[in-house]
Amino acid sequence: QQLNSIGFIWNPVEHAWNTNFDELCSYKAQNGHCNVSENDEGNRSLGQWVNDQRNLYKKNALRSDHIQRLNSIGFVWDP
Repeated sequence: QQLNSIGFIWNPVEHAWNTNFDELCSYKAQNGHCNVSENDEGNRSLGQWVNDQRNLYKKNALRSDHIQRLNSIGFVWDP
């Protein structure tokens, strides 16, 4: 309970995924799409994350709940 009260992160991998997803939602709100380029100077790490999600999807290694969340914001799997 004390750890929860200070915002302890129990699952850092899931936390990182959610943080990136939130960043992608913000990017889409500003740009109207989810196709972040790895060459975009200001969004290079987000672009890499987007590319990683596509690669995991192609390998059937992306969790179904993550696929559903990405689909819900209009994520394009094969741009």
